[in-house]
Amino acid sequence: MDKKILIAGAVFGLLGVIIGAFASHGLKPLISEAAMNTFETGVKYQMYHSLLLLLIGNMNFLSLKTRNICFWFLVIGIILFSGSIYLLATNDLTDFNFKRIGFITPIGGTALIIAWFILLWNFFKLKKK
Repeated sequence: MDKKILIAGAVFGLLGVIIGAFASHGLKPLISEAAMNTFETGVKYQMYHSLLLLLIGNMNFLSLKTRNICFWFLVIGIILFSGSIYLLATNDLTDFNFKRIGFITPIGGTALIIAWFILLWNFFKLKKK
């Protein structure tokens, strides 16, 4: 078990529930349906990857190095991907135009893809018992 990865998964999961509840109760009347759907996409991806962190934190058959690499790609990916989606979906509520930083969304998505690829690659390298 890797305590750091498990804590990160739990924190991102907790925040995903809080952010999702806030959106459905507080933001829904303030943003368009399309923006709400976009926001919900950010919450879904945050939750999916929170669960992946919890799984990776328990994958003792993977090396510590592999778990740490996946951890960092997932943390960066969640923050950049979901975080930028939250900002873009609520763009109309602020004076700042978050579309200027929209380029970080695909960077976050790429980080998430890399984490999944590294995980897959390491699964292929596993030896049968």
